[in-house]
Amino acid sequence: MLTAVSPGEPPYDRDVRQLNALVIDWGGVLTQPIVDTVRRWIAADQIDWERYVAVVGPWLTDAYGHGGDGVVNPVHALERGECTVAEFERTLADLLIRTDGGPVIADGLLSRMLSGGTPVPAMYQMIRDLRGRGVRTALLSNSWGSDWYPRDDFPDLFDAVVISGEVGMRKPEARIFRHAAALLDLEPGHCVFVDDVEANVKAAIGCGMTGVHHTDTALTQQRLTELFANR
Repeated sequence: MLTAVSPGEPPYDRDVRQLNALVIDWGGVLTQPIVDTVRRWIAADQIDWERYVAVVGPWLTDAYGHGGDGVVNPVHALERGECTVAEFERTLADLLIRTDGGPVIADGLLSRMLSGGTPVPAMYQMIRDLRGRGVRTALLSNSWGSDWYPRDDFPDLFDAVVISGEVGMRKPEARIFRHAAALLDLEPGHCVFVDDVEANVKAAIGCGMTGVHHTDTALTQQRLTELFANR
Protein backbone atom coordinates (compact mmCIF):
# COMPACT_ATOMS: atom_id res chain seq x y z
CA MET A 1 0.00 0.00 0.00
CA LEU A 2 1.31 3.47 -0.83
CA THR A 3 1.95 5.78 2.09
CA ALA A 4 0.47 9.24 2.39
CA VAL A 5 2.63 11.90 0.77
CA SER A 6 3.11 15.59 1.34
CA PRO A 7 2.24 18.17 -1.33
CA GLY A 8 4.70 18.07 -4.20
CA GLU A 9 6.03 14.62 -3.31
CA PRO A 10 5.58 11.95 -6.01
CA PRO A 11 2.67 9.66 -5.06
CA TYR A 12 4.59 6.55 -6.07
CA ASP A 13 7.33 6.90 -3.44
CA ARG A 14 6.95 4.69 -0.42
CA ASP A 15 8.99 3.86 2.63
CA VAL A 16 10.01 0.56 4.15
CA ARG A 17 11.58 -0.07 7.53
CA GLN A 18 14.95 -1.30 6.30
CA LEU A 19 16.58 -0.12 3.05
CA ASN A 20 19.85 -1.79 2.20
CA ALA A 21 20.39 -1.30 -1.52
CA LEU A 22 20.18 1.13 -4.41
CA VAL A 23 19.21 -0.17 -7.86
CA ILE A 24 19.67 2.53 -10.47
CA ASP A 25 19.21 3.16 -14.18
CA TRP A 26 22.00 4.37 -16.46
CA GLY A 27 20.96 6.58 -19.38
CA GLY A 28 19.20 9.75 -18.27
CA VAL A 29 20.03 9.18 -14.60
CA LEU A 30 23.80 8.73 -14.40
CA THR A 31 24.15 10.54 -17.72
CA GLN A 32 22.64 13.66 -19.21
CA PRO A 33 19.00 13.32 -20.36
CA ILE A 34 18.68 10.83 -23.20
CA VAL A 35 16.90 13.38 -25.39
CA ASP A 36 20.00 15.62 -25.19
CA THR A 37 22.23 12.73 -26.26
CA VAL A 38 19.93 11.83 -29.14
CA ARG A 39 19.62 15.43 -30.33
CA ARG A 40 23.42 15.69 -30.47
CA TRP A 41 23.47 12.66 -32.78
CA ILE A 42 20.55 14.02 -34.81
CA ALA A 43 22.51 17.18 -35.51
CA ALA A 44 25.79 15.39 -36.26
CA ASP A 45 24.20 12.85 -38.65
CA GLN A 46 21.78 15.39 -40.15
CA ILE A 47 18.76 13.22 -39.32
CA ASP A 48 15.31 14.71 -39.81
CA TRP A 49 14.02 15.13 -36.26
CA GLU A 50 10.32 14.95 -37.13
CA ARG A 51 10.84 11.67 -38.97
CA TYR A 52 12.82 10.27 -36.05
CA VAL A 53 10.01 11.12 -33.62
CA ALA A 54 7.38 9.67 -35.97
CA VAL A 55 9.30 6.38 -36.21
CA VAL A 56 10.71 5.90 -32.72
CA GLY A 57 7.99 7.64 -30.71
CA PRO A 58 5.37 4.90 -31.19
CA TRP A 59 7.97 2.20 -30.45
CA LEU A 60 8.80 3.86 -27.13
CA THR A 61 5.17 4.50 -26.24
CA ASP A 62 4.39 0.83 -26.78
CA ALA A 63 7.59 -0.28 -25.06
CA TYR A 64 6.40 1.18 -21.76
CA GLY A 65 2.67 0.69 -22.32
CA HIS A 66 0.43 -2.32 -22.72
CA GLY A 67 1.89 -3.97 -25.81
CA GLY A 68 0.93 -3.70 -29.42
CA ASP A 69 -1.56 -6.21 -30.85
CA GLY A 70 0.91 -9.05 -31.18
CA VAL A 71 3.27 -7.04 -33.40
CA VAL A 72 6.91 -7.37 -32.39
CA ASN A 73 8.19 -4.04 -31.12
CA PRO A 74 11.78 -3.50 -32.32
CA VAL A 75 12.65 -1.87 -28.99
CA HIS A 76 11.42 -4.91 -27.04
CA ALA A 77 13.44 -7.23 -29.27
CA LEU A 78 16.60 -5.11 -29.02
CA GLU A 79 16.42 -4.60 -25.27
CA ARG A 80 15.90 -8.31 -24.59
CA GLY A 81 18.69 -9.29 -26.97
CA GLU A 82 16.22 -10.99 -29.32
CA CYS A 83 17.65 -9.12 -32.28
CA THR A 84 21.19 -7.93 -32.89
CA VAL A 85 22.31 -4.33 -32.82
CA ALA A 86 23.05 -4.58 -36.55
CA GLU A 87 19.52 -5.80 -37.28
CA PHE A 88 17.98 -2.96 -35.30
CA GLU A 89 20.27 -0.42 -36.94
CA ARG A 90 19.21 -1.57 -40.40
CA THR A 91 15.53 -1.44 -39.46
CA LEU A 92 15.84 2.07 -38.05
CA ALA A 93 18.08 3.42 -40.81
CA ASP A 94 15.62 2.26 -43.48
CA LEU A 95 12.88 4.33 -41.84
CA LEU A 96 14.82 7.54 -41.23
CA ILE A 97 15.72 10.33 -43.64
CA ARG A 98 18.48 12.91 -43.65
CA THR A 99 17.87 16.63 -43.99
CA ASP A 100 20.34 16.78 -46.89
CA GLY A 101 18.68 13.91 -48.76
CA GLY A 102 21.61 11.56 -48.32
CA PRO A 103 21.40 7.97 -47.08
CA VAL A 104 21.23 7.15 -43.37
CA ILE A 105 24.20 4.92 -42.59
CA ALA A 106 23.06 1.88 -40.62
CA ASP A 107 26.48 0.55 -39.58
CA GLY A 108 27.35 2.01 -36.17
CA LEU A 109 24.12 4.03 -35.94
CA LEU A 110 23.43 3.21 -32.28
CA SER A 111 27.02 3.83 -31.29
CA ARG A 112 26.87 7.26 -32.90
CA MET A 113 23.51 7.89 -31.23
CA LEU A 114 24.37 6.88 -27.68
CA SER A 115 28.12 7.03 -27.12
CA GLY A 116 27.95 10.80 -26.69
CA GLY A 117 26.13 10.52 -23.35
CA THR A 118 27.83 12.69 -20.72
CA PRO A 119 28.17 11.24 -17.19
CA VAL A 120 26.80 13.25 -14.25
CA PRO A 121 29.65 13.43 -11.70
CA ALA A 122 27.33 14.26 -8.80
CA MET A 123 25.36 11.04 -9.31
CA TYR A 124 28.58 9.02 -9.54
CA GLN A 125 29.69 10.51 -6.24
CA MET A 126 26.32 9.82 -4.64
CA ILE A 127 26.70 6.13 -5.43
CA ARG A 128 30.25 6.04 -4.10
CA ASP A 129 29.17 7.76 -0.89
CA LEU A 130 26.31 5.31 -0.34
CA ARG A 131 28.58 2.32 -0.98
CA GLY A 132 31.00 3.75 1.54
CA ARG A 133 28.18 3.66 4.11
CA GLY A 134 27.45 0.01 3.39
CA VAL A 135 24.61 0.39 0.88
CA ARG A 136 24.64 -2.31 -1.79
CA THR A 137 24.34 -0.97 -5.35
CA ALA A 138 23.24 -2.36 -8.69
CA LEU A 139 22.95 -1.00 -12.20
CA LEU A 140 19.72 -1.96 -14.00
CA SER A 141 19.70 -0.70 -17.57
CA ASN A 142 17.66 -1.37 -20.70
CA SER A 143 20.34 -1.64 -23.34
CA TRP A 144 20.43 -0.55 -26.98
CA GLY A 145 23.62 -2.55 -27.38
CA SER A 146 26.29 -2.71 -24.72
CA ASP A 147 29.57 -1.57 -26.25
CA TRP A 148 29.26 2.04 -25.09
CA TYR A 149 28.79 1.49 -21.37
CA PRO A 150 31.90 2.75 -19.53
CA ARG A 151 32.49 -0.59 -17.84
CA ASP A 152 35.83 0.49 -16.41
CA ASP A 153 33.80 2.66 -14.01
CA PHE A 154 31.55 -0.18 -12.86
CA PRO A 155 33.73 -1.86 -10.17
CA ASP A 156 33.91 1.44 -8.30
CA LEU A 157 30.14 1.97 -8.54
CA PHE A 158 28.23 -1.30 -8.47
CA ASP A 159 28.06 -4.59 -6.62
CA ALA A 160 25.95 -6.03 -9.47
CA VAL A 161 25.29 -5.06 -13.09
CA VAL A 162 22.15 -6.02 -15.01
CA ILE A 163 22.10 -5.12 -18.71
CA SER A 164 18.78 -6.10 -20.28
CA GLY A 165 20.13 -7.54 -23.52
CA GLU A 166 22.57 -9.74 -21.59
CA VAL A 167 19.89 -11.31 -19.36
CA GLY A 168 16.98 -11.55 -21.83
CA MET A 169 14.71 -9.37 -19.70
CA ARG A 170 13.81 -5.71 -19.78
CA LYS A 171 12.18 -3.05 -17.66
CA PRO A 172 9.31 -2.78 -16.81
CA GLU A 173 9.06 -6.59 -16.59
CA ALA A 174 8.76 -7.66 -12.95
CA ARG A 175 11.28 -10.46 -13.34
CA ILE A 176 14.19 -8.14 -14.07
CA PHE A 177 13.67 -6.20 -10.82
CA ARG A 178 13.57 -9.44 -8.86
CA HIS A 179 16.71 -10.59 -10.67
CA ALA A 180 18.60 -7.42 -9.72
CA ALA A 181 17.57 -7.76 -6.07
CA ALA A 182 18.58 -11.43 -6.03
CA LEU A 183 22.05 -10.54 -7.30
CA LEU A 184 22.38 -8.34 -4.23
CA ASP A 185 21.16 -11.20 -1.99
CA LEU A 186 18.16 -9.11 -0.97
CA GLU A 187 14.40 -9.11 -1.27
CA PRO A 188 12.97 -6.30 -3.44
CA GLY A 189 11.48 -4.65 -0.36
CA HIS A 190 14.97 -3.75 0.85
CA CYS A 191 15.84 -1.93 -2.40
CA VAL A 192 15.39 1.62 -3.67
CA PHE A 193 15.00 1.89 -7.44
CA VAL A 194 15.78 5.05 -9.43
CA ASP A 195 14.81 5.60 -13.08
CA ASP A 196 13.87 8.48 -15.36
CA VAL A 197 11.00 6.46 -16.89
CA GLU A 198 7.96 6.61 -14.64
CA ALA A 199 6.54 3.30 -15.92
CA ASN A 200 9.70 1.55 -14.76
CA VAL A 201 9.47 3.15 -11.32
CA LYS A 202 5.86 2.05 -10.93
CA ALA A 203 6.77 -1.49 -12.01
CA ALA A 204 9.55 -1.63 -9.42
CA ILE A 205 7.13 -0.49 -6.72
CA GLY A 206 4.79 -3.24 -7.84
CA CYS A 207 7.58 -5.71 -7.03
CA GLY A 208 8.00 -4.26 -3.55
CA MET A 209 10.82 -1.75 -4.12
CA THR A 210 10.79 1.88 -3.04
CA GLY A 211 10.64 4.04 -6.15
CA VAL A 212 12.26 7.35 -7.01
CA HIS A 213 11.35 8.96 -10.33
CA HIS A 214 14.45 10.84 -11.47
CA THR A 215 13.75 14.24 -13.02
CA ASP A 216 16.55 16.33 -11.53
CA THR A 217 19.92 15.43 -10.03
CA ALA A 218 19.55 17.59 -6.92
CA LEU A 219 16.07 16.25 -6.17
CA THR A 220 17.20 12.65 -6.56
CA GLN A 221 20.19 13.27 -4.30
CA GLN A 222 17.91 14.80 -1.69
CA ARG A 223 15.47 11.87 -1.84
CA LEU A 224 18.23 9.25 -1.59
CA THR A 225 19.79 11.12 1.32
CA GLU A 226 16.44 10.96 3.10
CA LEU A 227 15.81 7.30 2.31
CA PHE A 228 19.26 6.18 3.48
CA ALA A 229 19.53 8.61 6.37
CA ASN A 230 19.95 5.78 8.89
CA ARG A 231 22.83 4.11 7.08
